[in-house]
Amino acid sequence: MKAIVYDKAGLPIEDPRALYEVDLPRPEPDSRDLRVRIEAIAVNPVDSKLRLGVQPGAPRVLGWDAVGTVEAVGAAVEFFKVGDKVWYAGDITRQGSYAEYGLVDERIAGHRPTSLAPAEAAALPLTSITAWELLFDRLRIPEGGGQGQSLLVIGASGGVGSILIQLARKLTGVTVIGTASRPATRKWVSERGAHHVIDHSQPLQPQLAALGLPQVEHVISLTHTDSYYAQIVDLLKPQGQLALIDDPATLDAMPLKRKSISLHWEFMFTRSMYRAADMIAQHKLLGRVAALLDEGVLKTTVGEHYGDITAENLRRAHAALESNKTVGKIVLERS
Repeated sequence: MKAIVYDKAGLPIEDPRALYEVDLPRPEPDSRDLRVRIEAIAVNPVDSKLRLGVQPGAPRVLGWDAVGTVEAVGAAVEFFKVGDKVWYAGDITRQGSYAEYGLVDERIAGHRPTSLAPAEAAALPLTSITAWELLFDRLRIPEGGGQGQSLLVIGASGGVGSILIQLARKLTGVTVIGTASRPATRKWVSERGAHHVIDHSQPLQPQLAALGLPQVEHVISLTHTDSYYAQIVDLLKPQGQLALIDDPATLDAMPLKRKSISLHWEFMFTRSMYRAADMIAQHKLLGRVAALLDEGVLKTTVGEHYGDITAENLRRAHAALESNKTVGKIVLERS
C-alpha cells in the first residue's frame, strides 16, 4: 500500500524527506482490529511534534484522525462488519493514518456520522475525544449541569477548542468564555457558541472583570500554558480546576496550593496506550458525537481542505500547523 512516512526526526518541513511516500505491506488485523480503507484524514499538532522530536526505528506513518470503510475484521470483533463506515483517532503506539489502509482496535473506533462527507467527519475524532474527556472525565462537569459556573478556554480557535466550545455550550450549563486574538479567530470562536470571546494577547483578568466574571471555576488551557500560568492561578476561584493538553517546559504546582486548585492533564491516547479497562469508552463516545452531528447539535470544525493525501500536501499542512495560525482543522482526502 502507499503510505507517507518520516524516518529522521527534526527535519524542517521544507525538506522533501521530512515526509515522503513509500510502499508498505498492507496490514493484517489482529483479534479485535478493523482494517480500514482510509478515505479522509486530518492533521493534528501531535503529528508535527512526533516528526520533529521522536526518532523512529523504522519509517513511521503519522496521522491518527481517519474516516474510511472496514475492509477486514479480526476474529474477535463484535461491533463492526466488513463494509461499515467508520471513524477513529487511533493509537499513538501504532502506525497512523497517512496511508491507504490502517488498523484500529474496534474499542476506539465508531460508526461515523451519516450526515457528513468523509473530509468533514475526519476533522473531528481526535479533537472530539480530547474535548469530551476534558469536560466530562477530567473536570467532571456533569451533562446538563454546571449552571452558574464559568469555563475559560485558552486557545479556543484551534481544533480542540472548536469542538470543546460546542460541547460545553450544548451539553452543559456553564458560561463559556473563549480566547482569540485576531478578528477572524474571534468570529470563529463566537460562531462555535462561546458566550464571550476575550483577547489572549492582552491581560485576561481585566477582560473577565469587564464581563462581570472576575474569577472562574474552570480553565482549560489548550496552548502556551506556561505563558498564561500565573494569570490562570489568579483568575481561578478557590477550589477551581485547571485542565491542559499541551507540554509546558516546566509547571510548578505549588502556586495552586493556597487556593486548593486541582490540576488535570488530558491525553486522549492514554486509554489505548495502556489498554485501560474502560478503553471502550471511546467507542461509545464517538457514537454519541456522531449522533449529535447527525441531529445538527454539533457541526464540523474543518478550517481548510488541503486536497489529496500526498506527501507534498501533508508537508504544506505541517507547515501551516507549525505557524500556529491555523483555525479549526486541516483535512485531506483520497481522490
